[in-house]
Amino acid sequence: MQETLPERLRDDIVAFSTVTLESGVEFAIYSWNIHVTGLSSMTVARNSFETDLPKTYANYTALSPISLLRRTASVYPQQTAVIYGERRYTWGQTYERCRRLAAALGEQGIGEGDTVSILAPNIPPLLEAHFAVPMTGGVLNAINVRLDPASVRFQLQHSGAKVFIVDRDLAATALTALDGLEQPPVLVEIDDPRAEEGRFHELRYEDLLEKADPNFPCSPPEDEWQAISLNYTSGTTGDPKGVVYHHRGAYLNTISNALSWNMGLHPIYLWTLPMFHCNGWCFPWTVTAMAGTHVCLRKVDAPSIFNLIAAHDVTHMCGAPIVLNMLLNNAEARLAKPVRTVEVATGGAPPPESVIAGMRELGMRVTHLYGLTETYGPSMVCARHEDWDAHPDAEQARIMARQGVNTFMIEDYRVADGDTGEPVPMDGKTVGEILLRGNTVMKGYLKNQSATQTALDRGWFHSGDLAVWHSDGYVQVTDRAKDIIISGGENISSVEVENALYSHPSIIEAAVVARPDDYWGETPCAFVTLKNGTETSEQDVVDFCRKRLAHFKTPKTVIFDELPKTATGKIQKFALRERARKL
Repeated sequence: MQETLPERLRDDIVAFSTVTLESGVEFAIYSWNIHVTGLSSMTVARNSFETDLPKTYANYTALSPISLLRRTASVYPQQTAVIYGERRYTWGQTYERCRRLAAALGEQGIGEGDTVSILAPNIPPLLEAHFAVPMTGGVLNAINVRLDPASVRFQLQHSGAKVFIVDRDLAATALTALDGLEQPPVLVEIDDPRAEEGRFHELRYEDLLEKADPNFPCSPPEDEWQAISLNYTSGTTGDPKGVVYHHRGAYLNTISNALSWNMGLHPIYLWTLPMFHCNGWCFPWTVTAMAGTHVCLRKVDAPSIFNLIAAHDVTHMCGAPIVLNMLLNNAEARLAKPVRTVEVATGGAPPPESVIAGMRELGMRVTHLYGLTETYGPSMVCARHEDWDAHPDAEQARIMARQGVNTFMIEDYRVADGDTGEPVPMDGKTVGEILLRGNTVMKGYLKNQSATQTALDRGWFHSGDLAVWHSDGYVQVTDRAKDIIISGGENISSVEVENALYSHPSIIEAAVVARPDDYWGETPCAFVTLKNGTETSEQDVVDFCRKRLAHFKTPKTVIFDELPKTATGKIQKFALRERARKL
């Protein structure tokens, strides 16, 4: 074997041996003298730590969030795990229900690599599926409840779903989606008495649990790279892409959430964020790991949120900016100020300064997160510094609106030149693309190798989000690459214009897109929603922005209307761009 080495390496070999494994594979072990200027020579043995230190079940277990359920149920069996209306489940009961569901799915033929789809709001069965499906080795596909039947049908077909669990109120969508499928999945009705619609199928969720084995094994898979869930992107420019998560990434993002948000034990978490969105940013697993209480919410509205916060002393909740705006615009529904500060994590568009300040007045502290479906939800956090409290409110809000730094389990991040991949200067001015790498980046896109290779090019996940990098390492998004407005050769950040609009006293929501212009190429077009009981005019909004922005950045058109949104509260800019083109 020595003869196969380059001559320059053979000269410095000080030891050589071979090891033959039972499989017949032979390894060569070399030691070299390494000469480094200024240092004495040293001998380095290659692979010496791998020859007699085996990996066994005693010292290695695949990482999986399902093991966290087992621990919490063992340590805190009598503590309240789930609150849903009048229902209460302890952690011992929740553990049993999850195992029963896993056994029932096994009886329906679900095993390793099989997809279980579920169409349901934030209710206990959807939480239970986050543990039960992975226990079987299956893959959980939680479907957006606002999708049309054709989009649901696409996911069922593309994922090869074998079981489809459906809430009664979504039966019409589900049944239409199933119509025409060549190999329809087994349909299971969630018989929730709080649903408005009646029964639609003979195979019912609670009946399955009642008859199933409560002792189904709760064990992680042998391979932590095994798929745990499948989440579809919004598909605004074609068919949605199926983003595959693995057990390792889900486990690590679960822990990352708790550390990044400093949750501590026993949080009381209100489910305002859809569990179908990036598996609820992995919080079904995080709250469980921290032995918290899941407060389920079938329908998100301001009175219900305020009531549940007061009734259950909620400590944490997540949501898109639309949820924050909902609370601010319906503050009169609040029963009383919370007895303690409610921690609120938000993602999507950066929260405007006015929103952060307004939430503080409601007794809620906002933490800004950044992430994508491809990164299990949160991958960056605006980590707070104590000395920020010394700044005036407006400055605090400006700093806190940044996307921040990597969460604990994202290995590395950078803002980079889109062509070279090299980091841009940390000057807060130079625009580049956010690149991420680490264990909480997706496994890839299901059945789409080319898109996977493009997204994971050169060892980084390419987010498509444009940002600047500040000297303190904090990242601030300026726009999606496709949302930059180029007017007269000048780049205009839609986010910058939107922040100016949000500071208008009458505006509660704003989105800015490019409108074609014969002379300038493109000009900013603003779509705004006014606060209840307020009025303003297009000219007033334009004049307001001119005092705060360079004139070429000021909207040339202002449209007053409700803004179209996805089920997760993100404004559908593609729809607004289409409207702007037709103006």
